[in-house]
Amino acid sequence: MFQIISAGISAIGQITASQAAKEASDLNAFQIETDKELNKVQALQRSRSRREEYIMARSANIAAFSAAGRDIASDRSVEAFLKRQQEIVADDTSRIDQQVQFENVKAGMAASAERRRGRNALSAAMFSAVGTVSEGIYRQKTVGT
Repeated sequence: MFQIISAGISAIGQITASQAAKEASDLNAFQIETDKELNKVQALQRSRSRREEYIMARSANIAAFSAAGRDIASDRSVEAFLKRQQEIVADDTSRIDQQVQFENVKAGMAASAERRRGRNALSAAMFSAVGTVSEGIYRQKTVGT
């Protein structure tokens, strides 16, 4: 009878440990997803900051062109310069957006993998616990007879 009780206690320990591992995996996955949301916010801030820099630079450039006596409305080279600056900021913000999308896909996959790892640990422990109990029963029968 001692073998069965010992096996039962061991099986309970295995299950408890696996539940703790699953909870840790769930917590890690939650942290990954929290970081993912933080990353989105940071990317929005970087984009906004880049657009604000552009607005300030554009104002400074227009003022410099005006101070130099160039007609902003009709000077084609000034118009081309300002248009090119606008294209550059659009490319920069687009690149920031793409980068955060790639990072978020990677984070989503990592969170899913972490959850899967926790579920796998729990499943493996259940099978192991059944094996431990079965082994305890087998030992009891072989020793007890």
